[in-house]
Amino acid sequence: MGATLPRTPARLRGRPIRAMLRGQVVALAALAVVLALIVVAASADFIASDRPILLARGDRLYLFPNVRDLPGLRDEDNASVCASLGPEDWALLPPVPYGPLQSRIGGWVRRLEPPSRAHPLGTDDRGRDVLARMVHGARLSLSVGFAAVALYALLGILLGASAGYYGGSIDRVVTRLVEVMLAFPVFFLILTVQGLIGTASVVQLMVVIGLTRWTDIARLVRAEVLRVRASEFVLAARAIGLRDWQVLVRHVLPNSMGPVIVSCTFGIAAAVLTESALSFLGFGAPPPTPSWGELLTQAYHNPQAWWLSVFPGAAIFATVTAYNVVGEALRDMIDPHLRNSPS
Repeated sequence: MGATLPRTPARLRGRPIRAMLRGQVVALAALAVVLALIVVAASADFIASDRPILLARGDRLYLFPNVRDLPGLRDEDNASVCASLGPEDWALLPPVPYGPLQSRIGGWVRRLEPPSRAHPLGTDDRGRDVLARMVHGARLSLSVGFAAVALYALLGILLGASAGYYGGSIDRVVTRLVEVMLAFPVFFLILTVQGLIGTASVVQLMVVIGLTRWTDIARLVRAEVLRVRASEFVLAARAIGLRDWQVLVRHVLPNSMGPVIVSCTFGIAAAVLTESALSFLGFGAPPPTPSWGELLTQAYHNPQAWWLSVFPGAAIFATVTAYNVVGEALRDMIDPHLRNSPS
């Protein structure tokens, strides 16, 4: 007599994602946007950099100086490198030949330059290329989103599963702790913590968001564990002598994760929006770290520079909308009532 159970819910077994998303053009478009953003964030140094990807000059080949600190190229950028190339030399430049912190290009600083052929999205108030800063800002936003969600999902799953499975005093303590956390508006709580700490860093931002948004995951996991632990396969697992932690890890949690995955998808969108708002208010990543919210702050101080608000605002809107649409599609897949309900 076995007590094994598939880790994937039975209603999803044998259904490829492509079949589930068939007919959902908006969801597929949103998924494409999400994947494109992840690719841009992961390869930011190969899309926008002030140094070549590959450089052959003289008798030396420089490999990936865009991501490596090479002593021979510390004082050079793409403009000076191209000017120094000989007949037999060559260089592979990134699509955006400017770095996110580069304000002096070819000896000139072009502050608040509108979109042009040289700078498709213009420059900011310090002459830095907006497209380069947006590309690297995507890395910051998604890094904060994924890291913060991973942290609060881990914390929420641990506390919620313990409360739902063991009950008793553990459940009461976790429930009271959740109620205390929910008594404070999350965004203002994050602002307060950031203000009390004083100094800001990207890691600190991830931790603060993660430690203040775990309550929703904890409540969701607790409810799912309460539902699953009364199932027959859990009783069978106990009957064959499995320990409580084995039942919880092998059988209860895998069958409670569907709604959690959906909630994490929504959480990434919320974390990206929170990071942008904190950066706009000056409580996010410290300057000169490239951030979409920091570009919006520049737009506030330079209202004539419309490109500083339009392009970062569109990027934030597209990112948050895409993750929310993907989250709704996942929710519809997991919940058969929503999937089969008439639109």
